[in-house]
This record gives sequence, structure tokens and C-alpha cells, in this order.
Amino acid sequence: MKLRFLNWLFGATLAVLLTGCGYNDFQSLDEQTKSAWSEVLNQYQRRADLVPNIVATVKGEAAFEQDTLTRVVEARAKATSMQVTPETLNNPEAFAKFQAAQGELSSALSRLMVVTENYPNLKANQGFQDLRVQLEGTENRITVARNRYILAVQAYNVLARSFPSNLTAMVFGYSVKPTFSVQNEAQISTPPAVNFEKK
Repeated sequence: MKLRFLNWLFGATLAVLLTGCGYNDFQSLDEQTKSAWSEVLNQYQRRADLVPNIVATVKGEAAFEQDTLTRVVEARAKATSMQVTPETLNNPEAFAKFQAAQGELSSALSRLMVVTENYPNLKANQGFQDLRVQLEGTENRITVARNRYILAVQAYNVLARSFPSNLTAMVFGYSVKPTFSVQNEAQISTPPAVNFEKK
């Protein structure tokens, strides 16, 4: 009788401990971060697929700045050459390298779009304008996907740091995941140049 009571007490205690450990929550949130990350990658790939068409259209403008095009092509090559796996989410160094490569591509594309304003033939080219609209839409999709990923990582990291689920994190090796950060705060805080001259 006493042994049965001790077994029952042990089983009840174990059940209570397991319900509060957060193991299933880690599984759920880990899958959410992977899913959100996949969407970020999908949108980055969409942008990378637009770049060759944009470059080909801009090359048609004979006097266009070759240096700007070269930077875009090189940034795209660097961003698409990186091998990104779900493990990248758990490796802050690999994540930072990936983020930096995508940032370089964003910067090069932004520069390209600014420079194209000086070329009336490009501004009048309907194909280029369509590509520009697609690129802007893709940049918006990237922002939405990154925000969803940030929220998923936030929920995961809160669970990994909160008691008692942090004990489960230690036992099963669930470390805090890296998230996107602002790469160039000085550049973002600089107000944009405004030019009211008519072209």
C-alpha cells in the first residue's frame, strides 16, 4: 500500500513538473521560427531573382554608371552564394554574415534606384518601371517576413529565458536564437537628401 502511494505520488509529481517544463512549447515555437525564417528566405530569393532583369534593363542605357551595376551584381552573387540552413538560426556568426550580405544587396539596389532617376530613358521605360514596382513590393514583403520572424524569435527567446522553462532549455540545449538587428544606425538616423530641382 505504501509503495503504491509512493509510486502514485512520484507519477503525479513528474506529471506536474513536465506540464510546466515547456518542452512542447519549445517544439512549437522552434517550428514557428523555422517557418518564419523560410518565408524570409523566400522573399530574399524573390528579390535576387528580380536583379538580373533589372540589371539587363538598365544596361540598355548606354551612359549608365557601370560601377553601380557591378556593385549590384556582386552583392547579388555574394547574397545568393551563402548556404543557409535551419542551423543558421542557431549560429549567431553565420546569421550575422547572412544578414550583412543581404544588407549589401539592399544598399546596392537602393543606390541603383537613386542613380536611375538621372536617366530619362529609364524613367520612361515601362518594363523598367514594372520591375521597379515589383522590387518595391518585394522589399515590403521582406519587411513583413522579417517582422514575423522577429516576433517568432522573441516568443522563443522569452520561453528560453523564463523560469522554469529555462531549466528545460538548459537540459535540452535550446539556446537563444539570433534575430535581425539594425546594421547601420548612423546611416538610418541621417536625414535623406531632398532635391526639388526639375529634371
